[in-house]
Amino acid sequence: MKNDEGEIVDLYIPRKCSWTNKLITAKDHGSVQINVGHLDEGGVFNSSFSTFALCGQLRSKGEADAALDHLWTKKSAEIGQA
Repeated sequence: MKNDEGEIVDLYIPRKCSWTNKLITAKDHGSVQINVGHLDEGGVFNSSFSTFALCGQLRSKGEADAALDHLWTKKSAEIGQA
């Protein structure tokens, strides 16, 4: 919900899994949110990052690292980073 000034005022904003697009509930204690930093041509962090959220179900099946690798490969091609 937004107030009159356009600021978000909700106490809880639910997340979605970046791989399965399932809603991550408040009771999913196995879920993680990972920020992957972007590097410039010299290999130095340039203060920007991409955020990925993975649900606990994905992590319990052991597919989280493959999913994160695929998500980052797709994202890095979009932003032009090797």
